[in-house]
Amino acid sequence: MSATEILTQSVTVTQPVTVARPAITAENVRQLFPEVNTSVIGGSHSSSATDDALAGYDEEQIRLMDEVCIVLDENDMPIGSASKKVCHLMENINKGLLHRAFSVFLFDSQNRLLLQQRATEKITFPDMWTNTCCSHPLGVPGETGSGLEEAIQGVRRAAQRKLDQELGIKAEQVPIDDFRFLTRIHYVSPSDGKWGEHEVDYILFIKADVDLNINPNEVRDSRYVSQEDLKTMFKDPSLKFTPWFKLICESMLYEWWDHLDSGLEKYMGETEIRRML
Repeated sequence: MSATEILTQSVTVTQPVTVARPAITAENVRQLFPEVNTSVIGGSHSSSATDDALAGYDEEQIRLMDEVCIVLDENDMPIGSASKKVCHLMENINKGLLHRAFSVFLFDSQNRLLLQQRATEKITFPDMWTNTCCSHPLGVPGETGSGLEEAIQGVRRAAQRKLDQELGIKAEQVPIDDFRFLTRIHYVSPSDGKWGEHEVDYILFIKADVDLNINPNEVRDSRYVSQEDLKTMFKDPSLKFTPWFKLICESMLYEWWDHLDSGLEKYMGETEIRRML
């Protein structure tokens, strides 16, 4: 039986897509993806170091492809775990493999948003501008969770870890409890013919004045922008933006931003997943 016969369409489509997005259940994922370990924490996974699919890429970025992502059903319930490489191959995404992610939007005391330009070395979406930090909670103690509150705490810890790893922002400048969870978006987007994203993405806001010590293997450039600055950047044809950042900007970002200091509470803690497929 083919992947499309095993999985049946059930998600709500809000804009045109080129590949039908199937329903995702634990049973179906385990049938389709033998690489997925049924353990969220502590499962064994093949190394990417000698994988021909990664030949020619940056050595450090290849190493990071061995990080263990949390594999989900379409309701954001953990099914198991798989390497970052397995989760980001378009051949797997097209058959429905889904994982958990987060996107941090960090604002300074002037309410400017910190953007980063992804490094040229990145395997997915290189050189593209995006929000402050975008990554994945891992299949490690403290970053997983089945219930929403536990999962939110997991992505907060992961966000703190990645802000340090990518931008050199120390944990004491971005306390766990200062990350405000707004919503989750379920989206899919190809990076090129081989790699892409299919994620349930947790949106986190934080307001803090921070010191940067940028990791050039992760981040090519950074800048703080006002709303008008960002709108001007979007008009510049020479600049490219990550698809998830564009989706968030085109939906709710500016409204959320307007309420950063007053009234943001009414947008926080959404329990429904926003489908942006």
